[in-house]
Amino acid sequence: MTNRKIVILAGIVTLVVILAIGWYFISPLFINRSVDEALPSSITVGTALPPITPEVEPQSDVLPDKTMDEGMPEEEQVSSLLSGQFIDADDFHRGSGKVSILELSDGSRILRMEDFSVTNGPDLHVILAAGSKPTGKEDLGQYVDLGELKGNLGNQNYPIPDDIELESFRSVVIYCVPFHVVFSTADLSE
Repeated sequence: MTNRKIVILAGIVTLVVILAIGWYFISPLFINRSVDEALPSSITVGTALPPITPEVEPQSDVLPDKTMDEGMPEEEQVSSLLSGQFIDADDFHRGSGKVSILELSDGSRILRMEDFSVTNGPDLHVILAAGSKPTGKEDLGQYVDLGELKGNLGNQNYPIPDDIELESFRSVVIYCVPFHVVFSTADLSE
């Protein structure tokens, strides 16, 4: 190969790599991911779902009449521990919607976002932060990463580990991990 062919080949490879990296970081700005999760009655982290069993047919065609002594089961109890509203981090990184920390009937806790919308970006995470209205990484204080944002639009749930003491945290932050940029924040209150 001549030097000119090597330079052209190296240029093409470099251009492909730059375009791929550029697409990874810029494409989320143009692509929306919608999520619409229902409010769960309970959450079990790290367990598999039980196998589905087929329905059993009755042994006879005539079933005995039976009156119900009990009333209908009560609705699952869900209590709101903390809540807040998402606000814009700046003119470009915008967010809105309601956030609540809920305790479910089984004692598990979730962070629930409703009517949520945020500017999309690469590798966004949901963070519980000790700092109030953080504008950058240095303002987060102690924090807990609840995981990657499932979608930049819609209703979604994030389990909160049992060992987390909620009194230590004052805000929820949508945070871009690779660039250490805050996209939206919500201060929490009772």
